[in-house]
Amino acid sequence: MTPERLRAFCLSFNAAVEEFPFNAETSVFKVLGKVFALSALDSRPLTVNLKCDPEAALRLRAEHPAIVPGWHMNKRHWNTVTVGGVPEALLRELIEDSYDLVVAGLPRAERLRLDRP
Repeated sequence: MTPERLRAFCLSFNAAVEEFPFNAETSVFKVLGKVFALSALDSRPLTVNLKCDPEAALRLRAEHPAIVPGWHMNKRHWNTVTVGGVPEALLRELIEDSYDLVVAGLPRAERLRLDRP
């Protein structure tokens, strides 16, 4: 997945926005003000930090060398994924799971605004 496709996929989710609160190089993708993905899209190798269920995070790290504890994040809840190190289908699933976890933590009224259960 290219940086452009990664950006487009992250922005394809309902109410997703890209912000640059840390510096001009780090894209922070949010839904209603809550982060679900971070990436320095110009970095090589391309990596993305994604929220993950703690048990699934441990399993994924054990199964995929390209998935490690989240860099500069709460390592229990975040993974850093090297984009070229996992199949694109898995990467898309991990991004969607991250978005869904963040949405699940939003107040019910905000979830309803997003038309998500």
